[in-house]
Amino acid sequence: MDAISLLRPREFQTIQIPEPAPPGPGEALVATHRMGICGTDRAGYQGHAAFWKYPNIIGHELGVEVLSVGQGVTHVQPGDRCSVEPYLNCGHCFACRRGRTNCCESLQVLGIMTEGGLRERFVLPARKLHRSPSLGFEALALVETLAIGCHATHQAAPGEGDHALLIGAGPIGLATLEFLRLTGAQVTVIDRDSPRLDFVRQTYCPANTLLAADDGSEIAQAREFTGGDRFAVVIDATGNPESMSRAFSFVAQSGTLVYVGLTTREIRFAQPVMHRPEVTLKASRNALPGEFTRIIGLLEQGIIRVEPWITHRTTFRQTAADFERITDPASGVIKAMIDVTAR
Repeated sequence: MDAISLLRPREFQTIQIPEPAPPGPGEALVATHRMGICGTDRAGYQGHAAFWKYPNIIGHELGVEVLSVGQGVTHVQPGDRCSVEPYLNCGHCFACRRGRTNCCESLQVLGIMTEGGLRERFVLPARKLHRSPSLGFEALALVETLAIGCHATHQAAPGEGDHALLIGAGPIGLATLEFLRLTGAQVTVIDRDSPRLDFVRQTYCPANTLLAADDGSEIAQAREFTGGDRFAVVIDATGNPESMSRAFSFVAQSGTLVYVGLTTREIRFAQPVMHRPEVTLKASRNALPGEFTRIIGLLEQGIIRVEPWITHRTTFRQTAADFERITDPASGVIKAMIDVTAR
């Protein structure tokens, strides 16, 4: 059967792989219908993603159909539409024993560290499937993106009425914004890209927005939104080390800074900028199973809508030809989607 492998940076190839074996106990055989492309996929394509394996079949934002299930699987059945929780955890390390499966010591993320969903069919642990009787495959493919933002907001834990700052309005930033607004926090968004800020204004009009400037003038402007206090919660979703280093400038005394963006480069700051205000610094990695369940419920109720996000589409056959173009920020992309069933 067909699959698309990223052999090395900037080189895709359509390959033939064996048909998957029948699902064993606790497993399910699924067909990939839709795959969302995220910033990690673009970083892997460009050759500077953390944790990336080459060659690899990419794809971790997936909307799939269950084809068959193995012994003992009861929560999904053939024909079900599902989102995939792509974090394959061991179940017995320190983090897993504490319920923090998102940061398992030997975590394997589909499409990054092990083979992902840009293939016709594959087998995975059925516990990683989250079904919906009503959502389409595109919405299900975006549940994982939303889950990243859901988990980051949980890590930040803003209270109702708190001033919260989101730095970066790419897909992960937008996913985080969805959940920040549900907390009742007063949200400000900063980004370097004017069209992205326009999208935020049009789609999430309550958010204050600022264009990031090289001279740092947005720091003083942002403080005006808080009456000079700075922000109780700051979440940096840029993956840019300079932005992540400078993020301390926005945090209020006793506030919290969360890094959800990922970089392979060093983040530098003088220790007093963290010590003096007693900042709580957190990382946010992946998401937890319950967050997938919550998100599917919110999508089914219409509380969250992802249709405006999908700005670019391509097909399985056109992935190699289109990938650079549809993931280039200059194209105005918010989220690109691959129809894996289209031949």
